[in-house]
Amino acid sequence: MTNKLNLSFHHGGVCVPDLEEAIAWYQHVLGYCVEARFEIPPANAKVAMMVNGELRFEIFEVTNSNPVPEERKHPQTDLKTQGNKHVAFRIPDLEAFLQIMAEKQADVALIVREAFGKSCFIRDCAGNLIEFVEE
Repeated sequence: MTNKLNLSFHHGGVCVPDLEEAIAWYQHVLGYCVEARFEIPPANAKVAMMVNGELRFEIFEVTNSNPVPEERKHPQTDLKTQGNKHVAFRIPDLEAFLQIMAEKQADVALIVREAFGKSCFIRDCAGNLIEFVEE
């Protein structure tokens, strides 16, 4: 008997104040498209499952949700709060990615160019952090 679990990534999720604005942002900036829309009545949530290739992102608009706290919008201060931090995507070239993000007027929160690796964090339209790692 083996203890190995056969897991693969299914999706990440974020809560936003405006679902339609977030759908447009994820389409424009990251190339996602809507795979499905549905509601979760007990949570007062409207939901869009976005897809880009095999990657999925679930976006929730929840009635009376709280905005992302200011300290969670910055990678250095976000680490000081327990809980989920961000999702990270693999990119082939950080500099080329940053040029595309500049063209799309994305909100770049942090650029890392260290001996251990290169990456950057951007904020979506609601302030949620997303990391992109050069490999």
